[in-house]
Amino acid sequence: MQYNKPHKSWKSKLHEIIYEADTPGGKLFDIILLIAIIASIILVMLESIKGFDTKYHDFLNISEWIITILFSIEYIARIITVKKPFKYIFSFYGIVDFLSTIPKYLSLIFAGTHALVALRALRLLRVFRILKLARYLGASNMLVNALKASRAKIMVFLFAVLISCIIFGTLMYLIEGDKSGFSSIPISVYWCIVTLTTVGFGDIAPVTPLGQFIAAIIMILGYGIIAVPTGIVSAEYSAQGKKDGQDQSNLPRREVHLNSQSCPNCSADRHKDNAKYCYKCGHLLNEPS
Repeated sequence: MQYNKPHKSWKSKLHEIIYEADTPGGKLFDIILLIAIIASIILVMLESIKGFDTKYHDFLNISEWIITILFSIEYIARIITVKKPFKYIFSFYGIVDFLSTIPKYLSLIFAGTHALVALRALRLLRVFRILKLARYLGASNMLVNALKASRAKIMVFLFAVLISCIIFGTLMYLIEGDKSGFSSIPISVYWCIVTLTTVGFGDIAPVTPLGQFIAAIIMILGYGIIAVPTGIVSAEYSAQGKKDGQDQSNLPRREVHLNSQSCPNCSADRHKDNAKYCYKCGHLLNEPS
């Protein structure tokens, strides 16, 4: 006797399309959304060009409304397909999705010539759409974890740089003085930071031989200092890559493959292939109707 397999509910199917990239529907949804995000960013940039905006204002406005409606549908769909909508709404991506959708609607409320300044500021919020791209960068989680793991070392490094800038800035204030533009210790510290980071605005420059010698030392140190945080983060990033690649089952010649399957209950992703339950909350991943 044959039994029919239970069909997934429409919410489960929609959740699979929106939150998972391993299915054909999910891949198509992600591609469409990526195109819309990039198009919206280009529209914001073109709108800031006065000549282009004057000539093609209607086209830009209609295109922006189409993209805004698309993002609104996506935002609502993400809310109704999870069991804990408030967790998504107040999450990082939820806030980004909201900020990237709401400005166009706010422009209807703040219409009129007297609110043009506020309207421009509200439209700038659309730039937050570029943060939606982070959802599709698989290595972004590794980079965030690497930065978190190396934050203590980076803080110690920055503290040491700050102390060095205060010491060198004070020395330059004593050596150069007000005549060379080093009128105070804070301004001298500012000059030291600019010089140490190899920016060199040129608004302040030492004129005495001793001051120029110290400036040369600071410039040389700047090239060495730039490499330190890069090395710290790179080492942690490599460690994160090895950690993610480890076989948690400890079985030889067997790899653990992770996919983009998202839990409908807690929205956790990066589950193992063929996993039936969420590793975080234990909820059934493929829930039938």
